[in-house]
Amino acid sequence: MGKGAGRRRANATTGRVCPCGSGRAYAECCAPAHGGDAPATAEALMRSRFSAFALGDSGYLLRSWHSSTRPSSLELDPGQRWTRLEIVETERGGLLDTAGTVTFHAHYRDAGRPGTLTEHSRFVREDGRWVYLDGDQP
Repeated sequence: MGKGAGRRRANATTGRVCPCGSGRAYAECCAPAHGGDAPATAEALMRSRFSAFALGDSGYLLRSWHSSTRPSSLELDPGQRWTRLEIVETERGGLLDTAGTVTFHAHYRDAGRPGTLTEHSRFVREDGRWVYLDGDQP
């Protein structure tokens, strides 16, 4: 999927509640990150990445991935729909930190069946911006 396709889909949702579950409008929550603004914390990056999965924005997912672990391409499953994010725990990852972790449950539907992905994700700063490094799934 090209960058433009994800951006068009994101622009169509600016008046809605953000997919990340913050309760805020998408335009005030994850849209600025998807448009190029750097999220201030590791949790904010995690939320913006979940929203990118929900909106099908693979370009943003690749741009927000650490250069040492980033895949060369990313194909999102069009049959999988990300429905809800629960942040379980955040460690560090604040304004003054250089690393942090976020443990979360990401709920989805795949072929009509519900599922949950649980991950303990690691985030670091690269060139001053938070990026996703890797994660463990218990």
